[in-house]
Amino acid sequence: MYKEILIKVEPEETAVAVVEDQQLVEIYLERAGSQRLAGNIYKGLVENVLPGMQAAFVDIGLEKNSFLYVEEAIPQRLWEEDEEEHHPYSIGEVLKQGQEVLVQIAKEPVGTKGARVTTHLTLPGRYVVLMPTVDYIGISRRIEIESERKRLKSIAEELKPQGMGLIVRTVAEGMSAEEIAIDIKMLTRLWKKIQNRAAHGSAPQLIHKDLELVQRVIRDIFTENVDRVLVNSKENYEKVADILDLTAPGLKNRVAIRDVKDIFFIYDIPGQMEKALKRKVWLKCGGYLILDQMEALTAIDVNTGKYVGTTNLADTVLKTNLEATVEIARQLRVRNIGGIIIIDFIDMDIPQHRALVLDSLENELKKDKTKTNILGFTQLGLLEMTRKKVGQGLAHVLQKDCPFCDGKG
Repeated sequence: MYKEILIKVEPEETAVAVVEDQQLVEIYLERAGSQRLAGNIYKGLVENVLPGMQAAFVDIGLEKNSFLYVEEAIPQRLWEEDEEEHHPYSIGEVLKQGQEVLVQIAKEPVGTKGARVTTHLTLPGRYVVLMPTVDYIGISRRIEIESERKRLKSIAEELKPQGMGLIVRTVAEGMSAEEIAIDIKMLTRLWKKIQNRAAHGSAPQLIHKDLELVQRVIRDIFTENVDRVLVNSKENYEKVADILDLTAPGLKNRVAIRDVKDIFFIYDIPGQMEKALKRKVWLKCGGYLILDQMEALTAIDVNTGKYVGTTNLADTVLKTNLEATVEIARQLRVRNIGGIIIIDFIDMDIPQHRALVLDSLENELKKDKTKTNILGFTQLGLLEMTRKKVGQGLAHVLQKDCPFCDGKG
């Protein structure tokens, strides 16, 4: 698999496309005037405490107040006491109206809903995520070799700042203790700056803004398994090179300038994005998928369509379902579909065929950096799975609802 990242920066919009074997698998858009808020840290003011919902509204200076659940407001020491004494804390015991609180946006505001925030702050670096308010060590689930997990855990235990937590990221696999230590020192300095700003600032106020799109992509996505990064100007190339000088100098030779009118036309990214908005998706074999995104869940139906096979019905069904697993995993990433997902594969009577389809889907989902969980087949033969909601879906970003006909465009 040949993996590339295409970066297009223009005055009104920054767009990043992740491409695998010339197929679009992820798209990120950031427009001027509508910057990403998730990850930002604010000094907020508690406006209302709602015992009936075990939550509070916190003014962080945005158009709508943010929403803070009790689980996201309880400090670690109270959690530890709660576990020992089995005492469930109520929101009124944790927060009071008019109280100042340091929070981080965990979920972007959508429609009429304000942002969802947490007091359990996280500061992501290239190799680790620093958790200043939680004493904990975690290793990325994508690092599967047990000896490497033990090595990284040992390094994390040695380098972890006292009273803080660390999550070791996938990209840390194979990295030395010295490289990880540099990352931790940088994040620790950042946390001290945040504490200083919070101590001297009034609420509501933005205390720390997360990195811009290009910087986040280089930090989070540009790893050893990426073969090439293409940027659309010398200026952007130099920005990317400057970031890599500090984080991953060994990857600089994989970055190149492609000075064309529109870098996205190399692989017809606009056309692939347009297809990703359609309800019907054709498979190479002649079968097709129907994707219906609803408020509660996303339903995906698999059909044989034009594919009639060559040997027997069971073989035709298996081949269609196996090809569908590849396309379903890609569509979930391209469309950024989150929440509950129900897949109606074509009925399979042979248990081994079901197992093959399940294995294929699991393998394809390993390419997805967003957390997924396959729950298995129900008694009705439907496959249940979940995918973590991260940001807004592609349809929400690119389309608007028509107030007259309830259509989208």
